[in-house]
Amino acid sequence: MTKDLYKKLPETPGVYLMKNAQGEILYIGKAGNLKRRVSSYFERAHDLRIEKLVQEIQKIDYKKTDSALEALILESELIKKYQPPYNIKEKDDKSFLYVEITSEEFPRVLLVRGKELASAKSSKIYGPFVSAVNLKEALRILRRIFPWNTHPEKSVNKSKRPCFDYEIGLCPGACIGAVDKNAYLGNIRRFKLFLEGKKKKIIKSLEDEMKKQSKNLKFEKAEKIKRQIFALKHIQDIALINDNDVENLRIKNQELRIEGYDISNISGVFAVGSMVVFIGDKPVKSEYRHFKIRTIKKANDIGMLKEILRRRLNRFLPVGGWQLPDLILIDGGKGQVNAAETVLQESGLKTPIIGIAKGKKRKNNKFIGKIPDGIEEKTLIKIRDEAHRFAIAYHRNLRNLNIRSYIGK
Repeated sequence: MTKDLYKKLPETPGVYLMKNAQGEILYIGKAGNLKRRVSSYFERAHDLRIEKLVQEIQKIDYKKTDSALEALILESELIKKYQPPYNIKEKDDKSFLYVEITSEEFPRVLLVRGKELASAKSSKIYGPFVSAVNLKEALRILRRIFPWNTHPEKSVNKSKRPCFDYEIGLCPGACIGAVDKNAYLGNIRRFKLFLEGKKKKIIKSLEDEMKKQSKNLKFEKAEKIKRQIFALKHIQDIALINDNDVENLRIKNQELRIEGYDISNISGVFAVGSMVVFIGDKPVKSEYRHFKIRTIKKANDIGMLKEILRRRLNRFLPVGGWQLPDLILIDGGKGQVNAAETVLQESGLKTPIIGIAKGKKRKNNKFIGKIPDGIEEKTLIKIRDEAHRFAIAYHRNLRNLNIRSYIGK
């Protein structure tokens, strides 16, 4: 009998709406493959909460979308509209992520938690989005289609050199004044329309603009618009399709991705940085990374930290980039935390940052920043120590290699 609930579902991206006997929506979810995702609720063992949900399901409706990315957006819209009890565990949604589009002259696109909405100075807010990981990946994809500025208003048109994002086509050049304001706002307007589920309207608008530019013999602009239309019609969102795992109804604190960073050098010589990754309190050693410091030639831990964080965040941007963290841990005090916050602000991110200062005798653990609920201090100390160990080991290896190379001459 239960198989009848999902056997006719299509194997396409979309959103599913699980209902009880009275037709009330219990839960709304997204899928890259509707049939596969929904069947997993009935064919696998789950925790008590999902088991209770499954027992109440009497009907499943669905809405197809062109891509998993659009399913993510539609899911958010429907959750906001219907507030299903199994999506919203609490009366507020402060733990969920939202997309904020600022009201600046050259608007930025930011990620904010529900608890930060009251202080947001935005022209538009979209959400809530249940999965932080999926939302960050979606914005990574969309920024390649609708490039946007991440520089604070005071930094716009002040730089002599273009930012790294500009070099790879993700920033339109607001940093150096290389973009027309009206063109930029038009791009942001289309981005808003996409978040409102109006892709067809965007494509029609772009096709009209492409014809206009071609008629005026502006073939380079027409070709650029053509590529944008193609990207919208062929969204590459494979990273959002993960139907082998039933998604959690909410991200649990103990499953957050925490990245720990440390710097190791002797008076600036053989300077290196380390990044370690933990999911909750468990290390994920396959995602550890080393960084040789490239731009700083003297002892400057803060400058070095900025460099490795910028390089790390840049790896999030291209296709196949790294997943973004839910929490950043810095081996250092207020100066290092402020430096990390500066880099995040440059990238338009609002990821929480915690620092651990050791004190003069390196025996104290003074925490800088508010530790998120559900994360223990001993876990953060463990991650700090692992980042330190990993940085020291790499620094020692480089130093030894150099000594052996010198002796061999």
